[in-house]
Amino acid sequence: MSDDELRERRNDAGKRPSVLVLASDELFPHFFPRPVLDRLGEVAEWSRFAERDDSPRLRELVATSDALLTTWHSPFLRVETLGVPPRVRLVAHAGGEVSSRMEPDVVDLVTVTNAAGPMAEPVAEMALALALTMVRRIPRYAEDMRSGAMPTNAMASTGETVRGRRVGLVGFGRIGRAFARLVAPLGVDLVVFDPYAPLEAIREAGASASSLDALLGSCTLVVLAAGLTPETRGMLDARRLALLPDGAVVVNVARGGIVVADALLAELRTERIAAALDVTDPIEPLPPDHELRRLPNVILTPHVAAGGIEVRSAMGAVAVEEAARFFRGEPVENRVSRAMLERMT
Repeated sequence: MSDDELRERRNDAGKRPSVLVLASDELFPHFFPRPVLDRLGEVAEWSRFAERDDSPRLRELVATSDALLTTWHSPFLRVETLGVPPRVRLVAHAGGEVSSRMEPDVVDLVTVTNAAGPMAEPVAEMALALALTMVRRIPRYAEDMRSGAMPTNAMASTGETVRGRRVGLVGFGRIGRAFARLVAPLGVDLVVFDPYAPLEAIREAGASASSLDALLGSCTLVVLAAGLTPETRGMLDARRLALLPDGAVVVNVARGGIVVADALLAELRTERIAAALDVTDPIEPLPPDHELRRLPNVILTPHVAAGGIEVRSAMGAVAVEEAARFFRGEPVENRVSRAMLERMT
């Protein structure tokens, strides 16, 4: 039965659509605060399943639902979870990455949407905050003040401002473009590596395109904002990290797997470069005894660049609006294809 036939049958029956929200007690109020729930109530009848694992009870609820709204704590969705044939025709994920949330065949069976848009600006904001913190050497100066040591600017010869720097940006998707907008007022010379980004879009952002090796060899601040794919995994290996100028800062708000962890650790041990890492690989967060936690030229944050309350509620709102469009018979705005699924991280 087609989507149109399914909606027509339910309209004829005089029934409102049924939506099942898959969100833990911890995350539910973050993604679905009262205004978002009020909007969902206008769209459909809804209920919630709070557990994080698949179960017979979950499948019973799914069998009576027209759509699922999922979050980071939702159970992993399999084709068999949806039932045969499935009543569910839409899975609207309140988040960006869905490849670890469901079997690929689910995307072929029902309409799947995501809500990556609200994350771009906050992640870019975190990238800029980390960049400024490291370039201005705030952690080291703050530690000097706490310990009673006399602050020194002996490293100032390499520069202590972002303004006027040649800044490298690896990845020019939503996050990369948002970062370009934020950093532009600082008067940087922005260089972009993204073989899939239109050259015109890069130029419109006031940046220039570059090869990765040339970018790494000429930039003293490098921001990683690319997705993790087979092509980008381990892209920054020992050879490429060695291209960085002395005193360079690497900011990673993308995925830890883009950088070869051992190679980065070896460079950081020498204090030749510095790093600010919101993501690590293969473990997040790093164990308490990990060496990176102790290095003075490293800032670590626990993968929180896109985790703010404002971001979560915005993603929930996007998911609800996708459901509204779907039930009105309109095209959804953020449909996930199987090809997209294979490139998501």
